[in-house]
Amino acid sequence: MVNEGQASSSSSSPSSSSSSSSSALSFLTKGWNEVKHSADADLQLMKKRANSFKDLATSFDRELENFINSASTFSVPAIRSPPAEIDFVKKLQPNLSEFRRAYSSPDFSKKVLEKWGPRSRIRIDLSAIKNAIVSEVEADGDGVMEFDRVRRSKRLNFKEFWGEWKGEGEAEEGQFKDWEPIRALKTRLKEFEKRSSSVEIFGGFKNSEFVEKVKSSLKSICKEPEESKEVPPLDVPELLASLVRQSGPILDQFGVRRDLCDKIVENLCSKRKNQLLLRSLSPEESSILENENINDELDLRIASVLQSTGHHYEGGFWTDRSKHDPPDGKRHVAIVTTASLPWMTGTAVNPLFRAAYLAESAKQNVTLLVPWLCKSDQELVYPNSLTFSSPEEQEMYIRNWLEERVGFRADFKISFYPGKFSKERRSIIPAGDTSQFIPSKDADIAILEEPEHLNWYHHGKRWTDKFNHVVGVVHTNYLEYIKREKNGALQAFFVKHINNWVTRAYCHKVLRLSAATQDLPKSVICNVHGVNPKFLKIGEKIASERELGQKAFSEGAYFLGKMVWAKGYRELIDLLAKHKNDLDGFKLDVFGNGEDAHEVQSTAKKLDLNLNFMKGRDHADDSLHRYKVFINPSVSDVLCTATAEALAMGKFVVCADHPSNEFFRSFPNCLTYKTSEDFVAKVKEALENEPQPLTPEQRYNLSWEAATQRFMDYSELSKVLNNIEEGEKMSRANGKPMTKSVSVPNLTEMVDGGLAFAHYCLTGNEFLRLCTGAIPGTRDYDKQHCKDLHLLPPQVENPIYGW
Repeated sequence: MVNEGQASSSSSSPSSSSSSSSSALSFLTKGWNEVKHSADADLQLMKKRANSFKDLATSFDRELENFINSASTFSVPAIRSPPAEIDFVKKLQPNLSEFRRAYSSPDFSKKVLEKWGPRSRIRIDLSAIKNAIVSEVEADGDGVMEFDRVRRSKRLNFKEFWGEWKGEGEAEEGQFKDWEPIRALKTRLKEFEKRSSSVEIFGGFKNSEFVEKVKSSLKSICKEPEESKEVPPLDVPELLASLVRQSGPILDQFGVRRDLCDKIVENLCSKRKNQLLLRSLSPEESSILENENINDELDLRIASVLQSTGHHYEGGFWTDRSKHDPPDGKRHVAIVTTASLPWMTGTAVNPLFRAAYLAESAKQNVTLLVPWLCKSDQELVYPNSLTFSSPEEQEMYIRNWLEERVGFRADFKISFYPGKFSKERRSIIPAGDTSQFIPSKDADIAILEEPEHLNWYHHGKRWTDKFNHVVGVVHTNYLEYIKREKNGALQAFFVKHINNWVTRAYCHKVLRLSAATQDLPKSVICNVHGVNPKFLKIGEKIASERELGQKAFSEGAYFLGKMVWAKGYRELIDLLAKHKNDLDGFKLDVFGNGEDAHEVQSTAKKLDLNLNFMKGRDHADDSLHRYKVFINPSVSDVLCTATAEALAMGKFVVCADHPSNEFFRSFPNCLTYKTSEDFVAKVKEALENEPQPLTPEQRYNLSWEAATQRFMDYSELSKVLNNIEEGEKMSRANGKPMTKSVSVPNLTEMVDGGLAFAHYCLTGNEFLRLCTGAIPGTRDYDKQHCKDLHLLPPQVENPIYGW
């Protein structure tokens, strides 16, 4: 019966629908036993294939072991794995062996056969086999689609089993055709056996693209953690260098020069710096290290060590945390000066121009704080008996004078603080606490014009506590003036240390206009003054006249300045008296007023000098335009404004070879002399020649625009306005910013705070104030100031002197 059924099945056409139906009916009549025998035959074939797969896995394991052992002998250019990667592959070998043993064990085969038992429901999940085959062999599209379709059918009933059966009838060999999924599996396994040789299996490793993908995958999975780079502790030379540097304020008060301390610090740190340069650094890093300041390097080193320990510096003993950010988001700049127009002095004129040009950019609000003098003092100070009955009247005078010269209306505020004129010092001394006249909401940035002068007797809030950034601008060489007085050397000694004291205690940064001033703490040298734009226009007019062939200069030489001996009159008379015969016929016009006018004129007349004295006048006066030579022999000036104005007008300037004239040496019309004989030669050279016209670059360097830019850069005001942390440094190790001011406790700040507290205590005692030359009653303002400035009496004022 079975043979007949098989014969009839084989003779029927598969393409005919009727034969298909009869074959199906005949298959049903075969009975369950015949289906069982057919399934058993298929299972036997699968068992053989499983054993073949077991042998294949064993071969794969052996080949993999040979590959690992011979990995170092591969000469494939794309494989350049370091020993660490080969070790990682070796670590995978036990896992692969376990995988092979698991799938080649008898238990695995038994479980497979039990799954395919006749009484079991057919549950096919070939995902593991399918994934293994697809990853190594490129299957054709039909087979894979067929495989996926069967895999998705996790539980097949008899109808589904029947629907998937594709073979009807008997094969030529007398056996039923395989079930289609089994047939596909057999085909794939045969193809896999053909490619099972080690050459084909491991030939893929010679594919550079494959190797690179494997390497990148392994690196992404097993990424090595970054090694924690421990910061070495500070060594003994670094600790000593830090101690010496931070002891600078104390050593400076005892007369130890700052450059000597810097030299000691540099020598102590040079050993470690040389060690860093000997490391295998890149050329760029080496050049940065070589050019970096040794103090910055030490700051960065200390900050990195402290931060590596988790230390965070919260502020010193004297730190005031009441500072605030401006409520409207716009920065405020307060300029405090010691003089005001119509007193034509440098500390009255230059701060006024600075306020105008800082306010011109409109990036920050500006307030100019000037002294208010009672009418009795005004008569002593202001020229031509000019007085004001109210601050509003004087403010109107100041604004009109400024607008006439700058050509624009500057939008800044002018405020007044009480002041008194000292006849002995010939200067204005503040009365009371000057800082209280800047409201707390505007206390952001302070510019102290003459910081030593403003703080000699300052008794009130510490400037650096109330303001976020305080810049001092040194105008006057007080030591030079004091040395000319009685017991000048002794007075100069005390004044020098007092100046160091107050500037260190009340300023963050100090700008010295020239090296003629004393070397103050936290100071740099830079000319931050410009000339009135009116003088540049005069110079342009004279240059255009000379281009047209007209005679620009019809007069000879002149000198202009306040008529006091210290302003250069002593040097001028001595030079002319010594070389009266060499300068025979030389005539000099002198313009100026002052306390020593009568004595100066009588001395010149006694020596029979050819000097023509005239009243003082504005340097921009028309009567002074036609002079060709400006002579200024003064060595007491810090930076003579009249010299800059004469150069701006295109004149010759004959001046001493002195630090105060360092800025002017780059101008060809500036003729400097070192000896008295050289002075005579320079005067004759200027009288016999014509000055050179200024270039556009030279005119810009003299302007207030350039001076304002220099001020922003050297005072670090641009950083403050842009909210850049002053103590921020870039760590070379990781390229991240490191703020030393937050992490490093600073002994210098502690010393500065202690000096400020000591100064506050001393200036609060009236007896000590009088012993040091203070004007009586200047610790507080008087009743007249209260009346003029509409202030409450001092005893009614809220206490502001608390620390």
